[in-house]
Amino acid sequence: MSRTPAPAKPSGAPLARAMRPVNSVVERWIPSALVFGLALTAVIAVLALVTTPTNPVDLIQGWGDGLSGLLAFMTQMALILLLGHMLANTRPVRRLLRRLSALPQTPLQAYLFVFVIAAVASLITWGLGLVVGGLLAKEVAASGRERGVRLHFPMLVAAGFSGFVVWHMGYSGSGPLTAATPDSFIAEQLGGTLPVTETTFSSWNMIAAVATVVVVAGALALVAPRGADRVVELEIDARDGDATEEEVVTPADRIDASRIPTLLTGIALVAYLVIHFVRGGTITLDIVNWTFLALILLLVRSPFEIIRLTKEAASNVGEILLQFPLYAGILGMMTASGLIQVFSDAFVAIATPQTFGVLALLSAGLVNFFVPSGGGQFAVQAPIMLDAAERLGVDPAIPIMAVAYGDQWTNMIQPFWALPLLAIAGLKMRDILGYTTVTLLASGLVFAITLLLVSL
Repeated sequence: MSRTPAPAKPSGAPLARAMRPVNSVVERWIPSALVFGLALTAVIAVLALVTTPTNPVDLIQGWGDGLSGLLAFMTQMALILLLGHMLANTRPVRRLLRRLSALPQTPLQAYLFVFVIAAVASLITWGLGLVVGGLLAKEVAASGRERGVRLHFPMLVAAGFSGFVVWHMGYSGSGPLTAATPDSFIAEQLGGTLPVTETTFSSWNMIAAVATVVVVAGALALVAPRGADRVVELEIDARDGDATEEEVVTPADRIDASRIPTLLTGIALVAYLVIHFVRGGTITLDIVNWTFLALILLLVRSPFEIIRLTKEAASNVGEILLQFPLYAGILGMMTASGLIQVFSDAFVAIATPQTFGVLALLSAGLVNFFVPSGGGQFAVQAPIMLDAAERLGVDPAIPIMAVAYGDQWTNMIQPFWALPLLAIAGLKMRDILGYTTVTLLASGLVFAITLLLVSL
């Protein structure tokens, strides 16, 4: 697909040199997210036994009872990823990406264009953003190659992944949607639901999302290769061809190849969504998923196509599904042992109402290294942060968004979510880490300032 590039060299030798040790650690020592989940289970068990009066039998009981505690939530999260991947690979979306790829006329325009489009897609749904980032990087690289524009492919891919830094501020944000969903695992703690108008669609979060895109775009522009900097181009046209058509032989095949079944179902689902909102319904995890499903049903040409898209997307869901019972078990142990209270006490001891948001952001950024799934992290950390916030008199929207910000923030140097995009691009984490670290620094500044201001 492309030459195997050396580690990316952002303009400015100091940054490139500083990132080499980090590249080495990431490539050699960061295990899979599943191993992190297993290790975190063991750590939480030890902490519960050491810091609380819980005995091993009760702890195991709490862990076992908790394993099935997030089954509905797990299904909702899996659907968001599955449907986002499917939506990105529908023919109309792929054609749109191909047309858009010809718009940038200079290398700097290309890098920033890929970043902004990936960010917009991530704000719509995180599964869409991840796939669009990788696909658009290849499309723009191939288009540039045809026109004689020299583009640094690792920078394009890094720009695509950098768009993911705003996903939890958007329509598919796991934390805010969970808080807005009736009967969620934090509904009792919240005393009901917290509508997305106070989190995702609050004025301060929307301003922060725009500010993040602007600031990160500026930072990427500063480190983009220019002049005599080394450029690793995409050597061949790596754009994916159109999928082969299914053979239509029998009457059953003709039904499966017809657009009528999917079109009628998509129209019916749109009608349901309209009725839901007209009658005062709100945005929840389920409504977000049905929105994406309706779009897919309207965009595909037949049941054959939707079956193919489902099969292709399913491989991206399996590993994540297996992790959610682990996170549910961790939550079960913390609840049964009272470890949530211990953690909350420790947080309250060091935080004030004014510093709570920033400290919650930093803790969430750290936890994300061990629980890279946004939904899984919210399940583990949100009960602790909400309890501490209540005791400090902090608006519950702040801990919810602080956990959301921290999750998306350190994704930039946590390889778990980069792997699907890197697989599409044919690169390794070390090839983009120099650039995504710049995204981490720039976005972290915006997140911290935002949470500090809303806490005043």
